[in-house]
Amino acid sequence: MLHEPAAKQIPDLASDWKAKLGIKLFWLYCVVYMGFVGLAVFAPHVMKTPLLAGTSLAIIYGMGLIVFAIVLGLIYNRVCTRKENELNEAAGEKE
Repeated sequence: MLHEPAAKQIPDLASDWKAKLGIKLFWLYCVVYMGFVGLAVFAPHVMKTPLLAGTSLAIIYGMGLIVFAIVLGLIYNRVCTRKENELNEAAGEKE
C-alpha cells in the first residue's frame, strides 16, 4: 500500500519572489500602523475627533487597519497565485 501525498508536490519556483513581496507589504502596513501609533502618542486629541456618526478617529483608524490588513492579504494571495502560475507555465514550456 502506497502512502503518497494526495496532491502532486512540485517545487515552489516563486518562493523568493513571494518572500520579497511579503516583506514589502509588511513594511507598508508598518508605516500605516506607525501613523496610528504616532497619532495616539503625540496627538491624542486628534484621535478623539468624532468623524462618522460620532465615532472617533481612533475607532475608524483602528477598524481601517484591520480591513487594510485583510485587503493586503487578499492582494498578496492574488498576486502570488498569478506569479506561481506564470513561473510554472514557463517551466513547463522549457521541459
